[in-house]
Amino acid sequence: MREIVFDTETTGLSPHDGHRLVEIGCIELVNRVETGEHFHCYINPERSMPSEAEAVHGLSIHFLSDKPLFAHVAADFLAFVGDSPLIAHNASFDFGFLNWELQACGLDPVCLTRMVDTLAIARTRHPGAKHSLDALCSRYGVDRSQRVKHGALLDAQLLAQIYVELTGGRQIGFSLADATGPTTVEVGFDAAAIERRFRPARPHHASEMELARHAAFVLTLADPLWSGLRSAA
Repeated sequence: MREIVFDTETTGLSPHDGHRLVEIGCIELVNRVETGEHFHCYINPERSMPSEAEAVHGLSIHFLSDKPLFAHVAADFLAFVGDSPLIAHNASFDFGFLNWELQACGLDPVCLTRMVDTLAIARTRHPGAKHSLDALCSRYGVDRSQRVKHGALLDAQLLAQIYVELTGGRQIGFSLADATGPTTVEVGFDAAAIERRFRPARPHHASEMELARHAAFVLTLADPLWSGLRSAA
């Protein structure tokens, strides 16, 4: 099964307040295994960059000024993700910006049925715990030492590892995808389909020689425990 883990960076919290996407990072998984294929781009938001947002991701408007507009990368993004499920942390945030940008270009939004939210999964699996990306990296031993600031591609790479742990760990997909396409991983087995053969108990009894040796050994015992039991009876 092919899935896409993705993350976005933006100029603010809501597209309805005039904020825009500035970065998209996507990681391809096949049978919960990273294939090495990814999509990444920076985007010119055609607006100023609030200092609060720049402090989070470090992307200045000067850096973004010569980057393509979303309309110019939308086709490549859609081609990469195809019809695969899209996994994000607090996914409604990323889907909100993504679909706003798509509709602004006259394109159809991504159906919300494709959305997989790792934040919701984490809250179900670990109620009462911290569910930030950093907290989940600590919980599952994912190395986040390079995460000095938020970055869409790096965060998608970290989230891909967390998603695998949240959904069962590495043991659910030992087979890597090969160059010819996805592999099929069988999870579990049908116990009813296993052939069961009746094996009678193996006969075992002492031979005449073994009985004679045992009797001779008993005669050598001094004051055996059972002699006292016989006297009491």
